[in-house]
Amino acid sequence: MAESLLVRDPRNGKIDPARPPFDAPFFRGNLFALNPFTLMRRFTDEMDHFFKPSGELAAIPNAWIPVVEVKEKDNKILVTAELPGLKKEDVKVYVEGDALILEGERKKETEEKGTGFYHSERSYGAFCRSIPLPEGIKLDAITANFTNGVLEAVIPVAEVKTKRKDVPVNEAPVKAKAAA
Repeated sequence: MAESLLVRDPRNGKIDPARPPFDAPFFRGNLFALNPFTLMRRFTDEMDHFFKPSGELAAIPNAWIPVVEVKEKDNKILVTAELPGLKKEDVKVYVEGDALILEGERKKETEEKGTGFYHSERSYGAFCRSIPLPEGIKLDAITANFTNGVLEAVIPVAEVKTKRKDVPVNEAPVKAKAAA
């Protein structure tokens, strides 16, 4: 059963159920009158409302955040993005500054007609992911392949030869205390 807090209007003394007692978005009601479990339930309800279970942000219309994996193997950076429902033409991959940029937009429209009914549904979502790149990448050798909704980009990195020199650690001599 949902809780309902009622507030009296100070001007006329009547109860106004439409007016929340406290205007902060997470804490509607008298904060000190709530039991801690009710307060936590309200907080989690608000967070569930803000972050949809699908991983999309409710506060950003038409936002879509695809899953991206970045790993390094054999002097190459491998970027894999899961983009179900997209075609090669819907995806852009480019390097800008020191980042690999993945952009795209999905559009899905379904229409179903039958005897005595008509159903139409549309969904849209754009994304832009920026993956920071290290120094020494080979811009001319970057490749990207798109197969069955999975984008794989391979970024070769020049092998950096680091000079290493071990530095011996000596024990410092103990200084004698001066006589007082």
